[in-house]
Amino acid sequence: MAPVAVAPPPVAPEPVALPAPEPVAAAPLAPAAAPFDLATLQRKQIYQMTPAEVGRYIAYMHTAEPDLRKRIAAIGRKNIGQPYVLNLLGEYPYELHDNLPMFSLQASDCVVFAEHTYAMALSQSWEEFFWMLQRIRYKDGVIGVATRNHYTEVDWNVNNAWLVSDVSALLAGTDAPAYEMKIDRAAFLKMRHNTASSIPVQLSQEAYVAKDRVASVAAQLQDGDLVNVISTRGGKFWASHVGIIVVDANGQRNFLNSAEPQVREESFEAFFARTAAREERNGKNGMKLAGFKFLRLNDHIVVPPAAPQPRPGPPVAVVPKATATVSATAAIKGQAAAIR
Repeated sequence: MAPVAVAPPPVAPEPVALPAPEPVAAAPLAPAAAPFDLATLQRKQIYQMTPAEVGRYIAYMHTAEPDLRKRIAAIGRKNIGQPYVLNLLGEYPYELHDNLPMFSLQASDCVVFAEHTYAMALSQSWEEFFWMLQRIRYKDGVIGVATRNHYTEVDWNVNNAWLVSDVSALLAGTDAPAYEMKIDRAAFLKMRHNTASSIPVQLSQEAYVAKDRVASVAAQLQDGDLVNVISTRGGKFWASHVGIIVVDANGQRNFLNSAEPQVREESFEAFFARTAAREERNGKNGMKLAGFKFLRLNDHIVVPPAAPQPRPGPPVAVVPKATATVSATAAIKGQAAAIR
């Protein structure tokens, strides 16, 4: 028998050198945040800034001007020239009764201007400012049209007593004039915002400083004090306008306020002249200037925490606007500028 051929063992292949890996490019870095350019922001007014710039600016101001009163005056003046727009803000998108936003940098009305100025002066960042704005604007900071501080004297002033204190009676003396108010919030909310509520009617008596006494008390006013302009028509009185006291380089007390067409700083004499011209244009049935309420910025401010935001309940039946009663119309007629 022929011998069987035996196959030789397999020879291991020569190792093959793998190609060197291609260098991997580093992932592109996110663009660095723009540096804080103080010179650029100092050339801008606040209404010309972006929210990011506002956050940087108020953080800088908190360090640059540690005196709260002076910081309020400086930040308020930083908005001189801001266009005036009435009925500017709402609760959108938290509530849908209108589509107005919860803040505005580009424009203001008188209340928005005061609220933004105080909130910025009390804050060190955009996030803190936005929180502070809602804390000032709503009762206990609870966002909602029914908890918004619509009525200056009995909502805004009272719910922000941690910030300002009414010194009108003290300034006016023992013979301080006063007026009575009847506040029907349920009728107002139904008519203005088509929102149903069961808030009871409130009665209040409010002291004020007559317009011819302002010159005698002006020296007692300080930077950051709040001003309520008290108007009258048909025997009713109400706060029709607000602004902030600022002291100029000569020690004169001026009125910093947002009124058509824009934010301005003016002397009380100039405000009186402007008001007199408006009253002449409006005739004898138009509203008249009666005086002012003055609220002192508190010396020691402790910002209270905001109340927890409650869970919204089921829909409430909304009464159509057409069913609003004549009496409800009369109750709030003429007070559009005092409430929002």
